[in-house]
Amino acid sequence: MRIAVGCDHAGFPLKSVVLETIRRLGHEALDLGTSSSEPVDYPDIAEAVGHAVLDGRCQRGILVCGSGVGAAVAANKLNGIRSGVCHDTYSARQAVEHDDVNVLALGARVIGPALAESLIEAYLQATFSGEARHARRLQKIAEIEARSRRGGAA
Repeated sequence: MRIAVGCDHAGFPLKSVVLETIRRLGHEALDLGTSSSEPVDYPDIAEAVGHAVLDGRCQRGILVCGSGVGAAVAANKLNGIRSGVCHDTYSARQAVEHDDVNVLALGARVIGPALAESLIEAYLQATFSGEARHARRLQKIAEIEARSRRGGAA
């Protein structure tokens, strides 16, 4: 798989671990920034990673900011992106298996390098189960997105 990777300045210290882990697991990484600890805005990075997934350049994405929350919130504003903050391996695996999460968000100020490696491994090894109950729920999410685009309510 090709994985889009982006981080803001708070996530930058963890970026090399993310890139190395992706490559160690046999995947290709598309580095979308940042390239230093100089302040940048996480919504810009999240949008770049999200578009790389949506336009097919990458199959999944990984975002890293201070907590993971801001990057996930920003990524989820893109129709078709399902981003989740995961700081345990169960959630990183289950997010893909049940919710078909396509962008993992990590908090560099919350987790360390060893846990980041484990989370990335769980996320990248997981596949969507395709079970009817999960597919039904994803369809409902898509319908919410469609109504939102039209400006309508449930």
